[in-house]
Amino acid sequence: MKSLVVLRAAAVVHAVAVCLQPVLAGAYLNGSGAALRLHEPIGLGLAFLSLGQVLLATIYWRSGGKASAVLVSLLLLAAEAVQISMGYTRQLAIHIPLGIAIVAVACAFAAWTFRSAARPA
Repeated sequence: MKSLVVLRAAAVVHAVAVCLQPVLAGAYLNGSGAALRLHEPIGLGLAFLSLGQVLLATIYWRSGGKASAVLVSLLLLAAEAVQISMGYTRQLAIHIPLGIAIVAVACAFAAWTFRSAARPA
């Protein structure tokens, strides 16, 4: 059960940081150069948060939790790696829709960790 509590915390922090990214992108489009300077390091930090979430999801799974938590966390890690690459190469046709998908999956995963279905058997 402790592993689920720690996974919940990581998933919520990850989801909040992911949700901050479009806000910063919008502020940049409104003319704030500082927003873009924050968007980049938070995006890079998200990759590390994702990696940590994969490790925590693996511990949760090995202690009786659902294997799907590991799969979703790996999916987010891979998507964020592609997202970072697309951001640096200014491939906005991929960067923006992928970002929307990442926000949706990260928030859905964080919400799932609070459902009774997430409790280890």
